Amino acid sequence: MRKILFFLLATFLVSVYGCSPKSGEAVVLMKTDFGDIKFKLYNETPAHRDNFLRLAKEGYFDGTLFHRVIKDFMIQGGDPDSKEAEAGAHLGEGGPGYTLPAEFAYPTIYHKKGALAAARQGDRMNPEKRSSGSQFYIVQGEVFGEDKLTKIENQTRERKKRDIFNGLLTSYNDSLNRLQQTGDETKMLALQNMIMAEVNRVYAQEPEFSIPEDVKEVYKTVGGTPHLDGNYTVFGEVIEQKNWMEKIGALFGKHYGFEVIDLIAEQETDARDRPLKDVHVKVEVIRE
Repeated sequence: MRKILFFLLATFLVSVYGCSPKSGEAVVLMKTDFGDIKFKLYNETPAHRDNFLRLAKEGYFDGTLFHRVIKDFMIQGGDPDSKEAEAGAHLGEGGPGYTLPAEFAYPTIYHKKGALAAARQGDRMNPEKRSSGSQFYIVQGEVFGEDKLTKIENQTRERKKRDIFNGLLTSYNDSLNRLQQTGDETKMLALQNMIMAEVNRVYAQEPEFSIPEDVKEVYKTVGGTPHLDGNYTVFGEVIEQKNWMEKIGALFGKHYGFEVIDLIAEQETDARDRPLKDVHVKVEVIRE
């Protein structure tokens, strides 16, 4: 009996004095069919933080599903249309009727395993990378070696050049259209060369992108989805430590935190990546 009491006391002390969110950071609890996930929400992304807290307090997420699950990548939810959705129904387009401005804080905040981030429409429809008003995803990701991270760095540099090119191209659309209509290939080639020279000049003025060494170390050990950095807003992360009741629950097979993400990511899915067996969500605000 004394051993049990000592264990409970030690567990309680660890929960009180262990790792915790920063002062002033909001905390939410996401309850799923596979267990609970606790998140802290970043103060560096106030629009996303406040929006998520408001929706959670309104019960907006309650009864929604994880409608898109891709193993070694992420699990996605927050679509209001998923509530009581029929099996096989197409999901992923619902929301509250508004979007949020991107809030990137890389490399302080990035897509490590357990990151809570906002889903969004693709760049072609959404060049400003605005976030969905409610749909979110939780990163499972994978562990990356140095070679893969170097490849991602190179791809990011090329994407940066493309973004500069696309931005400049808008200014020259009328000129290019006129030259196409006249069929003057010499002048068209000269204009294209001038645009590319301008792209290289603008690109050279910016520091060359590289993943910081401390971020690389996390991707090499904990894992994540580094190719999403700078493209999707990350606004929170999993808090893995458990309170004393949760630690006792874990002894009896209950799952928390990263374990829950892994269990959901293992679920069998259909051709649209929707789990064949519904995985329900409920979100509660623990601390604002």
